[in-house]
Amino acid sequence: MNRLEVTGVNKSFGKRQILKEISFSCKKGEIIGLFGRNGSGKSSLLKGMMGTLKVGSLNLNIDGVKMKASEVIPQQKIGFLPQDTFLPKEMKVRDVIPLIFPEGEAQDRIFYAPGVAAFDGQKTGKLSAGQLKYLEVLLLSHLPHPFLLLDELFSMVEPQYIEKIKELLLNLRTTKGLVITDHYYRDVLEISNRSFVLKDGNLFGVENEKDLATFEYLKERN
Repeated sequence: MNRLEVTGVNKSFGKRQILKEISFSCKKGEIIGLFGRNGSGKSSLLKGMMGTLKVGSLNLNIDGVKMKASEVIPQQKIGFLPQDTFLPKEMKVRDVIPLIFPEGEAQDRIFYAPGVAAFDGQKTGKLSAGQLKYLEVLLLSHLPHPFLLLDELFSMVEPQYIEKIKELLLNLRTTKGLVITDHYYRDVLEISNRSFVLKDGNLFGVENEKDLATFEYLKERN
């Protein structure tokens, strides 16, 4: 069974330590929800795992094998969806898909995925937030990586596309392990198997909105 374990993550910005010995795991078949207020270190944790942000310390173990964060991208172990789009804005969707998947079943499955035909003639820079995020998740879902980290997945996404993405992720977890961060906490809680909240540099397990309120994540929302 594919299993990702991250332990002992520490990260500081100047004198402020935002991650303190953070540890968690994710296995194939799981969706892990990761909550935290802005500036709590969610994105820093994911970028540290990808090796794109230098952290004080971090240990990675995938399927019982230790690896460096710098090996994650070359070995195609973890895919990452950043907050900002990674797609060329001036290319049409119908040209972007073959750029990433030149041929084969993956290309066909993306072209014929529900809803794609409605916007495949548009430039990615002209897509709505929901269309763009849905397309990005579709593309990542067909990569060979056994784990995906999805940062601020539902931010600014229209309700109909939130539902499309949630359905896609629920199907996807049969073959991958997923870690999701987002402030749309109800949507994340609905599809996650386990969830955590970052507070004061520490990671705490949460199961529902009451737990999120206990750790003051919802303080400004209620």
